[in-house]
Amino acid sequence: MSQSYRAPEASHRYVLNTVREADRDRFLAALFAPEPARTGLMALLAFDHELARAHAVTREPLLAEIRLQWWREAAAEAAGSGKPRAQPVVESLSETVRRHGLTPERMIALIDARAEEIEGPLDVVRTGAAFADLALAVLGVDDAMTCKAAHAVAAAGLMGEGEERRAVLLEARAAGKVDLAALPILLPARLLDRPMTAWRKPLALWWAARRGRW
Repeated sequence: MSQSYRAPEASHRYVLNTVREADRDRFLAALFAPEPARTGLMALLAFDHELARAHAVTREPLLAEIRLQWWREAAAEAAGSGKPRAQPVVESLSETVRRHGLTPERMIALIDARAEEIEGPLDVVRTGAAFADLALAVLGVDDAMTCKAAHAVAAAGLMGEGEERRAVLLEARAAGKVDLAALPILLPARLLDRPMTAWRKPLALWWAARRGRW
């Protein structure tokens, strides 16, 4: 494992605010993780948000690829032993990567999955699995049944409403018992089941977590 690294508190606050604004459903679910896994999940969510923005902020494929290449290099730095580049998400991600022993290959897998959207449709299965694998490593969960469920929930979160999304979630829930330590990344499934007002979401997640349901 690489040498330990502590990101500035300002970087963690930036990440928290970014995820709260950009990905509120997964932000709320991640709050149910204990520290330091909670901080780690927030860093991964901010990382994923930045990768998704590479396609959204420009119509030029070359510029989008340049942004993703920047993140490939930042991911390698995050897993190294030196000081990472001075960017809040990179700094927070570096602390997470080194604390939990995440490999550069796992981060590159997510970057490469997101890169497909530059020239065509996003592969939600591949992208969801790449993100879920990182999150599961932060949570210390690696059993096959939970991994399958986490992959499905992450993929469903990238789908639009419809029968396909409902079928993915139904199949995942029918697969078998999961490790409840993974609830912070499984709970967003509760918010995909039906439309819900913003004020009801925290309560719905709290009740689901209390019952160990997702």
